[in-house]
Amino acid sequence: MKIVTIGAGEVGHSIAKALYANNDVILIDKREEACERANDLDVQVIHGNGANVNVLKRAFPADLLVAVTGNDEINIVACIAAKLLSKGARECMTIARVSNPDYINRPITNQKQIGIDYMICPELTLASEVAGIISMPSAVGMDAFADGKVEMIEFKVRSDTALDGISLADAEFPDCCVISALVRGKDVIIPHGGDVMHEGDHVIVIGKSESMDVIGEMFGDMPNLHNRVLIIGAGIVGFYIANLLAKHGNTDLKIIEADAERCVEIADALPGALVLHGDGTDEAMLRLEGAGEMNAVIAATDSDERNLLCLLLAKQLGARKVIAKVDRSEYMQLFERVGIDAALSPKYATINSVLRVTTGAGVESLAAIEEKQAELVELVASPGSKITKKTIDRIKFPKGAIIAMIVRRNEVIVPRGTHQIQAGDRVIVFTLASALAKVKKLFG
Repeated sequence: MKIVTIGAGEVGHSIAKALYANNDVILIDKREEACERANDLDVQVIHGNGANVNVLKRAFPADLLVAVTGNDEINIVACIAAKLLSKGARECMTIARVSNPDYINRPITNQKQIGIDYMICPELTLASEVAGIISMPSAVGMDAFADGKVEMIEFKVRSDTALDGISLADAEFPDCCVISALVRGKDVIIPHGGDVMHEGDHVIVIGKSESMDVIGEMFGDMPNLHNRVLIIGAGIVGFYIANLLAKHGNTDLKIIEADAERCVEIADALPGALVLHGDGTDEAMLRLEGAGEMNAVIAATDSDERNLLCLLLAKQLGARKVIAKVDRSEYMQLFERVGIDAALSPKYATINSVLRVTTGAGVESLAAIEEKQAELVELVASPGSKITKKTIDRIKFPKGAIIAMIVRRNEVIVPRGTHQIQAGDRVIVFTLASALAKVKKLFG
C-alpha cells in the first residue's frame, strides 16, 4: 500500500516505523526537526503543511492517509482534502486523530459524510481501557481485537487466590479462553500446562469478550464490586474516564483538579461526582479525602512527574490500585517498576488504534507486551497462504508463538489442533518478537 502520514512526531514516526517494511510510506510535517528525525526510516519525507492541497498533491495518489498531528482541525482538513484528491482515481482511506469532545464521543467512529473513514480518539480509547481495568481489580492491562469480539486481559496473580502456586493445567481455565503468556519480572514465557503461577506473575489471557468476567473471578475479582475511585486531573483524559465511570452507576467518584474554573465545568457536567479544588500531590489532602481506602486512584494531569508523585503517595497510603496517564513513552516501564499498577499512554493508544482500523486492508493490528519482547498480532489469512493448507496441528508453527483465537466472519473460534484456518480468517497470534517474521510468512 501507499500510505501518507501527516505528522512526523512520536506518533507519526512510530506508525511509519510499524508500516514501512511492507508498504510505501510518505511522512509530511511542517517542522524541520521532525522531518530530520524521520530520516532514520526508509520513507519519503515532505516538509510542509499536510492540510495544504498543493503539498498533498506531491504524495498522491495514495491508498491510505493517516493524519495524527496534535491539531484536530489540521487532521480533519487533511482527510477531507485527501478525499477530494482521490475522486475519480483510486479510493483513499482516511483516518484522523481527534481529541475534542465536540467532534467525537466514541473511541473509533466514522464520518464518511465529510470524507473521513475513521476518526480515532486516543483519550477515549485510554479512558475505556482504564474503566475496564477498574472493573476487574486483578487486571493491569486490557485490549480488544476483531472489532471487540476478542479481548486480551493481563491479570496479576495475588497471594489471596487459589491460583498462587498452581500449574496452568491444574487451574482448569474455561475452554472459552487461551492462556497466551506468563510475564515474570522482565521475562515473557510462552506457557505450557506444567508451568506454575506464582504471586506477582502477570498472566495474559485471550478469550471471548463475554467470558472475561468468569476468568476475572478466578483471579479473585468479586462480581458487582462497588468501586471507590479518585481521579487526579480533570483534563480531557480525566474527564473522559470520569464520564465513563459515572455511567456505570456502581462507582463513588471523587475528582481533584487544580484549576478552579475547570472544577466548576466538571461539577456541572458530572453532578454525581464530588469535585474538589486542590493539589493532588498534597499528602494531607489525599489522606483527608481517603485516597488510602480507594479501590483505584488515577493520575491524569498533564505532568508525568506529578502523576508519578500523586500515585506513589496514594500507594503508600494504601490505595488498592494506582493507574497513570503517561505522555513520555520512555517513562512507562519506569512507572511500572516503581509500583504503579498500570501506565497508559495516549500516544500508544493512537498508534494501536490506527493499526487496528487498517486490519483487513493489508495491515495487521499490534499490541506490544513487556518492552516489545512480545507482541499480540491480528493477522488476516491470505488466499493460498501456508497457514490455510493444513490443520493447525500439522503446521510447523514457530516455537515462540501461539495461535490464541480465530475470528471467522462473526464467529469466534477457540483454536484446537483439528481446526483449519481459512482464507479471510482474522487470527490473533501471541508471539515473541524473535518469532514474528516467521509467523507473518505463514499468513502471506
